Amino acid sequence: MISALFAFAFLSLCIYAALRDVETLTITNGLNALIAFLALPALIIVAPGWDIAGGHLLAGLVAFAVSALLFIFGAFGGGDAKMIPGVMLWLGPEAAMPFIMVMAVTGGGLAILVMAARRLVPVAATPGFARETLLPGNGVPYGVAIAAGAIACAPLSPLLQPLGAISGFPS
Repeated sequence: MISALFAFAFLSLCIYAALRDVETLTITNGLNALIAFLALPALIIVAPGWDIAGGHLLAGLVAFAVSALLFIFGAFGGGDAKMIPGVMLWLGPEAAMPFIMVMAVTGGGLAILVMAARRLVPVAATPGFARETLLPGNGVPYGVAIAAGAIACAPLSPLLQPLGAISGFPS
């Protein structure tokens, strides 16, 4: 039961971050901190022991280092660079490569979709929630791609095992 609550909280926060990113092109520090810090009690309660916790912490640390470099080189915004390590704390090493693949493919498709929409949809006709995203010169709400990767790969994580049972993914 408690693991299902953790899974629900994690996925809800990821979806909320994606929606806020579409609306404002920002993912706040508080939201990213909440995603990351909720992983710690989940690790303690759902998957106690250093064998699992150590792998998840290492995955988060590696993701932080890579994301920081990508932020420095301008590939990601600051919110995106902070959300990825928080998500990796939840997903762990088992889901790292599938997460990266889903995130990259979704992010590429999202970039193409946003660029096309910027050319085809007049700013005056843009729905209010997407106006910031569709303004020329603005970035792409990559939080959507991060959330898509998190949702797709959550069943692969030992912390999110209730999702594996629901989705049919092997546990």
